[in-house]
Amino acid sequence: MQYLNTKPLVHGLAAAGVDVAYDLPSRLADRLAAGLLDVALIPSIEVMRGGYRIVSDACIGCCGPVMSVKLFFRTTPARVTTLAVDEGSRTSATLARILLASRHGVRPRIEVLPIGSGLGHTTADAVLLIGDRAIDSSGSAERAAGSFQVIWDLGDEWCRWTGLPFVFAVWAARDGVETGPLCRQLAGARDAGRANLAAIAAAEAAAHGLTVPQCLSYLRDNLHYDLGGQELAALELFQRHAAALGLAPPAGQPRWDSRGAAAVLASVPPTSTGTAAR
Repeated sequence: MQYLNTKPLVHGLAAAGVDVAYDLPSRLADRLAAGLLDVALIPSIEVMRGGYRIVSDACIGCCGPVMSVKLFFRTTPARVTTLAVDEGSRTSATLARILLASRHGVRPRIEVLPIGSGLGHTTADAVLLIGDRAIDSSGSAERAAGSFQVIWDLGDEWCRWTGLPFVFAVWAARDGVETGPLCRQLAGARDAGRANLAAIAAAEAAAHGLTVPQCLSYLRDNLHYDLGGQELAALELFQRHAAALGLAPPAGQPRWDSRGAAAVLASVPPTSTGTAAR
């Protein structure tokens, strides 16, 4: 598992008989596009690019600071000419480009940071980090950022700018996949995960370089797991901004499974469900 933020969404899925495959979010999106997965938790930008159906009201989002998605600036935002983005991110990379273009009128050249690279591996004017390296409880990223003038928490920047939550990842399915009981299993896993955040934090904290209280605070206070009306409005606005930059097709209504948010997802064969985030 690459990202801590997916843990509450898959709590108990394996015990319920769902065969869950874990990978980086960008790779899951590629596997879904290649037909290797029927259903996956993928970056929200890929739902727009791939024309997939949203098939659950469980998501990974935020209503303020998210902690695990940060943009480090070596210069003022208005002077950024190069932007280094984490290879594992697609939604966050798009969000960074939207914020820079819409708020500061800049469209920097993009440099892709390989998985595992950090702030010291690039001289770009701005560097996007996601996941554990962005949270970085040891403080090493903050110390390394001594030459950085500004640090944005991208979730907080979006929420304060738009007044809406932000949605990093959603459960999506390819066209033609039959819908069935997995929707209820996904919603149940989300609900069970949310009810057991303390246990998840205790089990996961050390592996992610966090104390248990830090891990619990992140899962409980920084992440948002429900896809409702405000979140759908945020997705539509995100797509409009992405489309204006040529990063997504023209905006439209998000495509729900025909039975809607309350009774969705797919009955899929083993190994065809994937999870990651951002």
